[in-house]
This record gives sequence, structure tokens and C-alpha cells, in this order.
Amino acid sequence: MPNKLSPIEEPYADDVAAILKQYPQQNGYLLKLFRVFGNSLRFLGKGVPNLLDKESPLTLRERELVILRVTANLDCEYEWGVHVTAFAKVAGFDEKQIAATKLGSSDAVCWSEKEQLLLRAVDELCEKGGITPDTYNTVAEHLSREEQLEILALAGTYHTVSFVANTSGIDNEPFGATFPEG
Repeated sequence: MPNKLSPIEEPYADDVAAILKQYPQQNGYLLKLFRVFGNSLRFLGKGVPNLLDKESPLTLRERELVILRVTANLDCEYEWGVHVTAFAKVAGFDEKQIAATKLGSSDAVCWSEKEQLLLRAVDELCEKGGITPDTYNTVAEHLSREEQLEILALAGTYHTVSFVANTSGIDNEPFGATFPEG
């Protein structure tokens, strides 16, 4: 039998169960992605830092914009859909903006200047593995060092999340949004 990644099922080993208890759940439901992480105790415990906390130097809207764009750029409908469903409304995105995270350019008129800058930086990170000097100079003028590092950490984390979700081939969550047509 191949040794492919797939969500682990209960009953979980005690050490795995102890770590999984720290992951967000809704009515006892644990996302398939988190259960895929459970294939490695090391990865489960350390592989993906929790950057979804209230101490982030980015606003919830900025954080979610970065996450949605990274997952859209990497065609990770699973994670994009989870974040659209869980955070888009509270972050203040309208339907046009949600669609634009996947289909729109970074300079689309539906975004503020700061959001356009975030999108341009994320697009460059996804395409080039870094931010070009011209874009970075603008980023450095408008964002603190803490915010800059948070963007890099989020982009890196959600690259990893997208790699895991896409490679494991997990189906979208039943409640998750799907990519817009276009």
C-alpha cells in the first residue's frame, strides 16, 4: 500500500491527540488539513506556526488578504475556501473582493492603495520567491518591520499549507467556498 498523505482518523495516539486539542475546532470537528498534519508528530507540533492570533501586527483584513492571495496563487481551493468561509465576512470583504483575490490583478480598483501594495508583494513572493527592490522600497516606506516579517511568515506558512493540501489531494470541506468562475 502506498505511503500517501491523508487525514488521520480516530482513535489518535495520545501524543497526537494532545497536540490536536490545541488546534481550532468547531463543535468538535477538526479540519481535514489538520488531520493530514497528524501524519507527523514533529510537523503537527512545529511545522506550521499559529499566526492567526490577535497579537498580529497586521489587521485581520490585511492578514486574510495575504492568506487568500497566497492560496489563490497556489491554486489551493481547499484552504482558500476555508478562509473565505471563516474570515471573509468578518474581515469586511465583499463578493467582488473575494473573487478578486483569485481573479483580479493587484492593482484592481476594489482595493485600497495599501491593499494593492500587499497584493503586489504577495504576488512577487509567490512568483519570484522574494519581493523586487522597487516594491520592497515602497513596502518599507509604508509598513513596519514587524508587519513586513508577518507578511513573509504568513506567505511562507500558507505556501506550506497549500503544498500539504494540494499534494494530499484532500477534498474541500463541505462548508468551504469554491473558487469563482472566470
